[in-house]
Amino acid sequence: MNNSVTNTARLLGAGLRALLVLTLVTGVIYPLVVTGIAQGLFPGRANGSEIKADGKVVGSSLIGQAYNLPLKRGQETPEPDLKWFQGRPQNGLGANSVNTQYKLILSGATNLAADSKVLVQQVKDAKAAVIKDNSVPGYTVKPSAVPADAVTSSGSGLDPNISPAYADLQVHRVAEKNNLPLAQVQKLVDEHTDGRTLGFMGEPRVNVLELNIALKDLAARK
Repeated sequence: MNNSVTNTARLLGAGLRALLVLTLVTGVIYPLVVTGIAQGLFPGRANGSEIKADGKVVGSSLIGQAYNLPLKRGQETPEPDLKWFQGRPQNGLGANSVNTQYKLILSGATNLAADSKVLVQQVKDAKAAVIKDNSVPGYTVKPSAVPADAVTSSGSGLDPNISPAYADLQVHRVAEKNNLPLAQVQKLVDEHTDGRTLGFMGEPRVNVLELNIALKDLAARK
């Protein structure tokens, strides 16, 4: 009887020691080591890829933002503020989702099939809006010039980037709305266009938040 109790106590003691050691290694030491390495080698990414402007954090380079006008009385869908470069459509989880305006509670694709009437209509409406919003005196957007990312949302609905083609398409409108020379706005786009990662992965892209921060600085200097 005594031997049985003693063996049980030993097993419990060994189990407790194993629990404490594993908790210390996997719950304290390992996270601290990984955090330390991340902070030492990749501090920007480890801290959320923050973007700062005027001395404060204004967003992340990994998450898109909306640039809309304040809602008017009785208005449910805000209108885009056309003095800013616009990102991709924000239909991540459908028209009735909390994610439709980049609210960071949920993210995901619409899961609509390519032949979905809803998706086809969304694309048609988005294309018409892009043509209308970006056509200014002396410059008319041709339907064939509207790139795919201007009329479709990304898989997450939170894509922070647009294609150089979509950024270029918006240059005339942004220049007019901000009373800026066209060449200066085009130069901003060119300066904020990133190529393929390592020269072969992904596609060229423009981060909308970073571009709009540069646009704000340029407009303030005029």
